[in-house]
Amino acid sequence: MVISWYPGHMRTASRELKRIVKESQAIIELVDARAPESSSNPMLKALTDDLPKITVLTKGDLANQDTTTCWKKFIEETSKTRCLVSDYDNPINTRNLLKEINSILSKRLSANKQRQIIIAGVPNVGKSTLLNSLIGRKVANTGNEPAITRTQQRIKLEQGWYLVDTPGLLWPKLENQDNARILACLGTIRNTAVDIEEIGWFLAETLRREYPNVLKIRYDINEIPESMEILYESVAQKTGSLLKKGQPDYRKVSQVLLNDFRSGRLGRLSLERPQQTP
Repeated sequence: MVISWYPGHMRTASRELKRIVKESQAIIELVDARAPESSSNPMLKALTDDLPKITVLTKGDLANQDTTTCWKKFIEETSKTRCLVSDYDNPINTRNLLKEINSILSKRLSANKQRQIIIAGVPNVGKSTLLNSLIGRKVANTGNEPAITRTQQRIKLEQGWYLVDTPGLLWPKLENQDNARILACLGTIRNTAVDIEEIGWFLAETLRREYPNVLKIRYDINEIPESMEILYESVAQKTGSLLKKGQPDYRKVSQVLLNDFRSGRLGRLSLERPQQTP
């Protein structure tokens, strides 16, 4: 199944983004720390390339810590942008964020000009959670489903700054389908827009290759089989994901795997590594 998800509100939001770029001094792009490459929107880069940028790796508590450290260094060295890491226990606060903003804009700021920052990212990347942390109160709805935020909102910060929160944006054509599958694993794309069995199978293959011990521990499997069918049967038996005749329920196993990964029950796992790391 070819994965594609670009509902009408995203098309509208992309047009609005073109307009507010002209009125803004910087952009903060949020990417998922578990897959920074796949969750970085190329359309966003094209629209905002002239703006100074800060990249925030969100959900750092769900990603492999060493891999996230490598990603932070890689992003800062290759894209020449500041990169911050945010997680549940150590969210970014307003003071630290504005310190970074003022640093990269020190020569561009004008006392008479409106100070406005765009915050953007793919759906379900954690924008609303970060916003609520920055403001210290709930200004945005949060949830595990993508497309919670569908309209822009403008929020006042300290030091005369305003933050424009934009809806989560994908791009019209997901040409790299492996990246699309990774986005689906993260929960960036609605479950109704993908084949759950296919995405669960893709995740299981990745875990078997990259994190076999995680599968052993979580699902009490002695040895990881070479056959994906046998692996699914093992997980089905351990999780009760069975059809009436005792056959594995492939859809249910896929959903169990995805839920365990997304929630962090499998541990801190990253699906991508920077190019220069083995």
